[in-house]
Amino acid sequence: MTTITLRQLVRETRKVKRMTEAGDSFLVTDHGKPLWKVSPATEADEDSRAKDIDAELDLLLTEPKSTYNLAEIVIQNRR
Repeated sequence: MTTITLRQLVRETRKVKRMTEAGDSFLVTDHGKPLWKVSPATEADEDSRAKDIDAELDLLLTEPKSTYNLAEIVIQNRR
């Protein structure tokens, strides 16, 4: 598995994108210590992500509505 530094990840995003588009996985390190494992997304990942988002939204919709009016907050902070 290829290893890149966190600095490379931040500074060479196009290179990293090309690596994942080619199907390569790699390990991101910070000061020599493993930080993340990056691998290309699959359709299963997208399905799982969509299910997670739906579950989070369902949870939010069960909570009581806020007593704060966002429009009023925006108007007050524009002055």
